[in-house]
Amino acid sequence: MVDATNKILGRLASRIACILIGKVKPQYSPHVDCGDFVVVVNADKFRVTGRKMTNKIYYSHSMYPGGLKAISLGLLLEKHPEKVIYHAVSGMLPKNRLRALRLKRLKIYTASDHPHKVQSPQKVELLESRRGINQ
Repeated sequence: MVDATNKILGRLASRIACILIGKVKPQYSPHVDCGDFVVVVNADKFRVTGRKMTNKIYYSHSMYPGGLKAISLGLLLEKHPEKVIYHAVSGMLPKNRLRALRLKRLKIYTASDHPHKVQSPQKVELLESRRGINQ
């Protein structure tokens, strides 16, 4: 379980991607899917640096002529804050056959309560460090 309150989006996403891949485990192997489930709570309370709220644009296309849609990070955060973290983590995972399986193990919630309390998830504390991956 990861609490996204006051965490920087990119560092949060890279740490979540490492847990989903399984790089934090001693039996890690690149071709084996040995990662864990990750539950992200308070998904709407992360931080970004600089002017990314207005300048970062997410694009989607409907495959029809003139079907390009663009939405800024600030507007997407107001409408669907889960999609911001999902898109950031998705971009940090390797583009291979295991990507979809790993993304299925990512559960994102905007509130602090979640339906996975029965499994008693361990809380992972992310340190604000610029050097390497910290737990």
